[in-house]
Amino acid sequence: MGKIKSDILHVKGIDVGIYTEDYRNEYISLTDIARYRNSDDPRFAIQNWMRNRNTIEFLGLWESFHNPSFNRVQFDTFKTEAGLNRFIMTPSKWSFNFNAFNTQFQSY
Repeated sequence: MGKIKSDILHVKGIDVGIYTEDYRNEYISLTDIARYRNSDDPRFAIQNWMRNRNTIEFLGLWESFHNPSFNRVQFDTFKTEAGLNRFIMTPSKWSFNFNAFNTQFQSY
């Protein structure tokens, strides 16, 4: 793993970090984006976003394309629950349950 380079986007008065190792695979800080909604504790905005069925389907599709060890069987059981009031998803739960890439949710 090489040295991580960073840059900043200025969007609606908020600084959003962009991180890359090779300038081909860039990651935008979800935590920075969530600060737009809740500057004191952005993790609640992320958790609410991750409860959405469309978000879960998007993340599952992304992982399917980019992560050969993604746990698709486990994902299918969670996908049916997404969007329900009782459904709770967090970045760490996503990573643990589905063998998902951690880098997409790292906070810098």
